[in-house]
Amino acid sequence: MLRLSALGDVCNLVPTVRALQRQWPGARITWIVGKAEHSLLSGLSGVEFVVYDKSTGLAGMREIWRMLKDTRFDALLHMQQSLRASVLSLGLRSKVRIGYDKARAKDWQHWFTQHQLAPHPRAHVLESFMDFARELGVKDLTPEWDLAIPDEARREARQVSGEQDYVLISPCANPRLRNFRNWSAEGYAAVIEHLWSRHGLATVMSGGGSTQEREMGARIQALCSEGAVIDAIGGTSLKGLLALIDAARAVVAPDSGPVHMANALNTPTVGLYATTNPERAAPYRWREHVVNRYPEAVRAYLHKSPDEIVWGTRVRHPDAMSLIHADDVIAHLDALLMESRDEV
Repeated sequence: MLRLSALGDVCNLVPTVRALQRQWPGARITWIVGKAEHSLLSGLSGVEFVVYDKSTGLAGMREIWRMLKDTRFDALLHMQQSLRASVLSLGLRSKVRIGYDKARAKDWQHWFTQHQLAPHPRAHVLESFMDFARELGVKDLTPEWDLAIPDEARREARQVSGEQDYVLISPCANPRLRNFRNWSAEGYAAVIEHLWSRHGLATVMSGGGSTQEREMGARIQALCSEGAVIDAIGGTSLKGLLALIDAARAVVAPDSGPVHMANALNTPTVGLYATTNPERAAPYRWREHVVNRYPEAVRAYLHKSPDEIVWGTRVRHPDAMSLIHADDVIAHLDALLMESRDEV
């Protein structure tokens, strides 16, 4: 399996691993994965990881080729639609190389594979990955995850939360150029104040250590009551974040790794979507609780209807996420918190 990134995508790929393992319990599965993604997935049962650090470039690829030069795989599942991954695939020996159909392939991926998946228009990301298992003849495609969370990570999470009940908010998506997936500090603050005053729940804020994320966290905290926010931005490992998500009453975040990590752990999740199509990329088990303003964003900023655009088109406009209102997020959260309380 060749899939290097990103955090959300590798979470959506794990059910394919589990489906393959159910079909062939004795199969040897090797996953070539990115460095950060490996730190999240390490300990995944029945998988041998080969880690590629993108910063090492061609030299890192040569090292992987050297490591695997005596291994001939039955199948290479080329699941990364990038030229970098395709170049890496050239040094891997396999009886068959399987990639996406031409409609889904990007960066000329179909030039690097000899067998393409059957077309699957308008597929969710998780279902696109599962198509590889389907192509190999796997019958049971039930999504399962079972991510490993070590005791050390759970201790890290308890140190952050103080063992109180909380909701986790990860306010920022990956700060890539023209990403525009982030909601407003004022919106998050309104949600946090509601959780604090109505439910007596503190909010743990998570994220990486970038300047953008730290500044967003500071703006949110400045708008909230004392005690309502625990700022853990830049303060946890990925496994520690996984443990925090596992123990949370609910998670709120834009289209980013944390919503898919929460989905993998079956933690109630409210995804905030306006620039990304949730039909393609929502947290899979919590799709009905997505705050979906993508259709409105398409009409307002692309001047088309959702049916007129290419599947997976992103709305790259800085105002798109402003279409999401705090009341919508609060309504979904209230429903999820009520459901989880009733189950307890």
